[in-house]
Amino acid sequence: MSAVLSLTDLQFAWPQQPLLLDIPQFELQRGERLFLKGPSGSGKTTLLGLLGGIQLPQQGQLTLHGTALSQLKPAARDHFRADHIGYIFQQFNLLPFLDVLGNVLLPCRFSQRRAARAVERHGSLENAAAHLLNHLGLPSELHARRADALSIGQQQRVAAARALIGSPELIIADEPTSALDYDSREGFIRLLFNECEEAGASLMFVSHDQSLAPLFDRVVDLQQLNRVSRPQEV
Repeated sequence: MSAVLSLTDLQFAWPQQPLLLDIPQFELQRGERLFLKGPSGSGKTTLLGLLGGIQLPQQGQLTLHGTALSQLKPAARDHFRADHIGYIFQQFNLLPFLDVLGNVLLPCRFSQRRAARAVERHGSLENAAAHLLNHLGLPSELHARRADALSIGQQQRVAAARALIGSPELIIADEPTSALDYDSREGFIRLLFNECEEAGASLMFVSHDQSLAPLFDRVVDLQQLNRVSRPQEV
């Protein structure tokens, strides 16, 4: 395997704050399913912002899909993030006034690369979205329903399909199962694994729920990865 994500001597601090992250070395391999844990205040949210180029480190290098994000201008970083990263947010962040298919297709409005890959694999964007939704357990009769008319579990599946459409190389899932019971969480994660494997995507799954950790290829504790020992506010 080769690394889809690599951090080297990465350091970050918020303005007028002590150093929050000091990570000497970290890699996420292609196709790997990684569970990232750490208590509140340990810097998980900040690290996810760095991975997407939303923030930039003061020192060190972050390379995603062979590109050093700090070398890109802000607009280029935005395009790069849209092309190569799919996000599943804790609150899902669906647009309530759009239907299910409209929400899933949103990344393809911002990334011609992902739109082209979706069409290449499935013939059309709508077919690509329907394929993901069906595989994630959301039947076709719900695809035209507004997002705010869905249950929490159904919204979660829409959020996952939105992250996966167009086969981005990296999927970042930030506490996506916190609103579900244990059986529903495990079932969703296994569906997510299957879709990541089909897309060839690496998965970084961030959670406080350590009971889910055995499902993953590797577990990383940010407190052990980070040379800054004291927790800071994120």
